[in-house]
Amino acid sequence: MSYANARDIFPNEILEIIQNYVEGEYIYIPKKEENKIAWGELTNSKNELLKRNTSIYEDHLKGMCTQSLSEKYYLSPKTIQRIILEKRKCHNIKCAT
Repeated sequence: MSYANARDIFPNEILEIIQNYVEGEYIYIPKKEENKIAWGELTNSKNELLKRNTSIYEDHLKGMCTQSLSEKYYLSPKTIQRIILEKRKCHNIKCAT
């Protein structure tokens, strides 16, 4: 997220109205609902994490211990345990991830 000077964006009339409510502060203007996108939609990050987590779970099922998985995937043992638990729950309810 970047910041912009309101003087460079708004006409003076609108800037004066905004200054009636706030001045000299940073404000966040949220996106319209129809313009919102989910995390990872613009990049392949979401798919890459899904593939990585699936690989971790498959390696776990093949018998790799948490410590070995932690070293292989450069993640903490707690993170590995969390991923395995999530995948196990997901497989028990037959979800797509």
